[in-house]
Amino acid sequence: MSLHADARAVLGAWAAPDARQEELRVSYLEHLDAHGDAMWRECLPGHLTASTAIISADGSRVALVLHGTLNMWLQTGGHCEPEDTTLAGAALREAAEESGIDGLTLLPSPVRLDRHAVPCGGGSHHLDVQFAAVAPPDAVLVRDPEESDDLGWFPVEGVPDPSDEPCRALVRAAAAAVAALRDA
Repeated sequence: MSLHADARAVLGAWAAPDARQEELRVSYLEHLDAHGDAMWRECLPGHLTASTAIISADGSRVALVLHGTLNMWLQTGGHCEPEDTTLAGAALREAAEESGIDGLTLLPSPVRLDRHAVPCGGGSHHLDVQFAAVAPPDAVLVRDPEESDDLGWFPVEGVPDPSDEPCRALVRAAAAAVAALRDA
């Protein structure tokens, strides 16, 4: 199965938690149907990306990166690469690369979607498929200077400024998904 087909299958099966997320889900599927290259950054005016909120093993903290270009604290994530075979795999790869954490456990389904403007290709949109991952209990963050300007653990209820509401919404959704998994 191609990455494009995997993204279509993931989004086709995903149960959106509310009407706004369902609108985004349908628009992502329409974008995939209209663009054979929807998974690649060259697809303009928008392309799918994969990101992850990394939650600590005890559920109390989230790992965030200080994005160099945007100068904001955000979740890990980014563009799909040719070696990615699944959307979840792309999200996990980006999370491991940007956090330096080995042994992340990715939850099997996305927790939310977010469409946002970015400077890619002179102005574009990321159709971000957002996942949650649990860090091992002994996780240590290791910043790669090529990936971010800073990296840190923050309380899930205290995402630092500067950040944005989509990041805060993802952290809330990820923390709730991890808690539900733990309580199951």
